Amino acid sequence: MAAGTTELEAINIMLSTIGESPVNSLAEISSMVDAVVANSVLKEVSTAVQEEGWHFNIEKNFTLTPDFVNKEIQVPGNCIQCDASGQDSERDVCVRGNRLYDRDNHTFTFDRSVQVDMVLVLAFEELPQAARHYITIRAAWVYQQRTVGSETLGNFTEKDEARARAGLRKFEADTSDYNILKGSWGVMRILDR
Repeated sequence: MAAGTTELEAINIMLSTIGESPVNSLAEISSMVDAVVANSVLKEVSTAVQEEGWHFNIEKNFTLTPDFVNKEIQVPGNCIQCDASGQDSERDVCVRGNRLYDRDNHTFTFDRSVQVDMVLVLAFEELPQAARHYITIRAAWVYQQRTVGSETLGNFTEKDEARARAGLRKFEADTSDYNILKGSWGVMRILDR
């Protein structure tokens, strides 16, 4: 038994919000239009939530190395945000396509490794349960609004969504090790005087 909500369970929860029957497996989804749409909405909402950057999907001071042939740095396929950090924090880089781009020198070519902070989109079942729960509830609300548009159902799941988001924020606060002295650039600037 899986620990936490599975992708199949999330899709079935979404289907239940419009009164549709559940599917028995992810392979069965392609044979049912409502399930295909639910799956698409689940992926869309999962990506949107993860774009915010949470403790569980941010890699800090990750070293990216240029390849030997072109001297280009390929970023992971699931990287949706990237910024120079650590010893390279003064460099102005961004992701273009699947490569790191040096905005200062207007090139994709790098002569050495670069430290970056990255926001990654993780597979649904790699997420912590608090994130899975919030994404499921949010996706169910979006899915229901797009397919049926019921005000009664929408109000019910909107309340659930607010509770689930609060749970995710609590999880983030409990696990992220933020504190006012080391987690805030403004405070660090004042302390460094």
